[in-house]
Amino acid sequence: MITPAFELSQDPDFLTITIRAPYARVSEFEVYFEGKEFKFYAKPYFLRLALPGRLVEDGREKASYDDKGIFTIKLPKETPGTCFEGLDMLTALLAPKKSRSAKPLIQEIVIFADTEISDAGNGEGEQEEEEKEEEFDWEIEQIPYEESREDNLCTSFGYGFGNQKSGVFRRLQEELSEVIDIKNPDVTPADERRKKRLAAEAAKFDPDHYLADFFEDEAVHRLLKYKPWWVKAYAKSMDSQKRSPQDEFDQTAVVSFTEEEREQLRKFTNRTYLLDKKASHQVYLSLLDILLAYCYEVYATEGEKNVESPWNIRKLSATLCWLESFTSVTEVLESFGRRVLCYPLYRHFSLVTCALNDVVIILQLGKSAVLKCLLDIHKIFRENDPSYILNDLYITDYCIWIQKAKSKKLAALAECVQKAELSKAKLGFELDELETAALLVEEEEKELKAAGADISKQQLPPPSQREASDSEDSSSTSSDETEGSDSDEQESSASEDGEINPLQSVLGEERTAPLIGCNGLRQDTDTSTLDVRNEKSKAALQSTSVPGKLIEELGEQMQAAMRLTEQPEGSPLASDDGCGCSQEMKTSCSAKPRGLSPDGDGDGHFLEVTPKPSPLLILGTADEDEAS
Repeated sequence: MITPAFELSQDPDFLTITIRAPYARVSEFEVYFEGKEFKFYAKPYFLRLALPGRLVEDGREKASYDDKGIFTIKLPKETPGTCFEGLDMLTALLAPKKSRSAKPLIQEIVIFADTEISDAGNGEGEQEEEEKEEEFDWEIEQIPYEESREDNLCTSFGYGFGNQKSGVFRRLQEELSEVIDIKNPDVTPADERRKKRLAAEAAKFDPDHYLADFFEDEAVHRLLKYKPWWVKAYAKSMDSQKRSPQDEFDQTAVVSFTEEEREQLRKFTNRTYLLDKKASHQVYLSLLDILLAYCYEVYATEGEKNVESPWNIRKLSATLCWLESFTSVTEVLESFGRRVLCYPLYRHFSLVTCALNDVVIILQLGKSAVLKCLLDIHKIFRENDPSYILNDLYITDYCIWIQKAKSKKLAALAECVQKAELSKAKLGFELDELETAALLVEEEEKELKAAGADISKQQLPPPSQREASDSEDSSSTSSDETEGSDSDEQESSASEDGEINPLQSVLGEERTAPLIGCNGLRQDTDTSTLDVRNEKSKAALQSTSVPGKLIEELGEQMQAAMRLTEQPEGSPLASDDGCGCSQEMKTSCSAKPRGLSPDGDGDGHFLEVTPKPSPLLILGTADEDEAS
């Protein structure tokens, strides 16, 4: 048989059941209802529901079928105006009639023996006993039982939903090492898990990261502006409460489930959980811890789930990451606050308080809102490879259990969370001291910057003076450049004069040097002497930087001197009386006062012209006189 998809709705007088059964035999379908039991059969579909209220068969019941294969069955209520609760808890509705209150025989004999005897044949006895259960004291401090070391060697400690599972991590240690932070949880007692968790959180806390998010909180404020679906549903619920009582039948539409979520609810296998008072208390606290982590993840991603969503939820929940067993609401809030400031991307205390407020809203909306959140967590973990095991350990059981949980206890838990006070001082990271020190440093930096700005303003003259000083600086700079250029020109001219003037003095001496010997005769020089002098003069000219015009004049004068010296003695240019040279010779042919004479190393040295006449010239003139 196939369980069809179905939905339930109500009004003050009728309960409407919508069943989707395509390709069913319409001619052979059957409907049976009596009291709280409803049955539907149309081959190959079969549906049996345990309703939260009683129905009556009085002729007002109706049924219809359309082309899409949808059966719509409208059944009258036994007591008109009665509101049936939990019509969206599909897994709980699929349970058999007696399984809603059935308990194991041993537990019934031990705990409810008197009730069984006194209420024999009365099916409402156990339900009344449940209503008389003592309410939880959410703030009571419970001390976990400390196991001795001898017992630890052979005892396996529980974890998972209601601490009812054990030995899972012994078989899957390698595969599950990425999911939880605690190692060897099967042999680690609860108190030791807590000590290790607190030590790991203290080592992970980063003051720099926290202060960075504290001062640069633009991204955090942007996240806080996001409005998840439960905020809108809560506003809608508040509006509906202000209306007439008839509108209370429409409150089930405040929280609606998608078709995918309904399909998942139908896939869950209904079961009954045997929880004592301590285990039930721990289940509610772990539910609070998981919902806090989920609310943070929704705000951090702004409702858009990503690859980090499974990590965020399991890392922020000590229940999922350290298999923690809490004993009070205060422990849950402190644990969540510490982990928010240690692990995720955004580590801001305002996100902690925002998650607390939103969890209160979810709990006040009732089981439907809690179930919708759990179904979303189930989907996130189902689509992530290492996190799927957490569905088997916690989330699947929570999805089934919450459908049968009592709304009064959820409301009491919401009230307790709302009254709880969580401050930064309780988290144990000295956040107030860090923030105070950081603010002082920031104020000092601002003061230093302000003082530096004041000093710079005092040092700067007024704008008019600054412009005048700038013009003066520019004029002085230009004058300095002019003076520098003039001095450079003077130095260059002086250097040129220093190089040219010695040569001019040499030329002057050459022009004025006497060519007449002491006896009044012309001092003749041979060709070799003049050639050497010519070469020395060229070398001297090449070694100095003389203008081209002067070089040409010197070259012409030297060539004229060479031509004169090469003339024979009987040349008509010589005077008849042999007393000396013509005036042209005296001006063009001059004795070189200084010249370069290379030494043995090839270095040039200046030669001084001696005023004494050459002996060779004297002898030469004497011979000429005798011949004449």
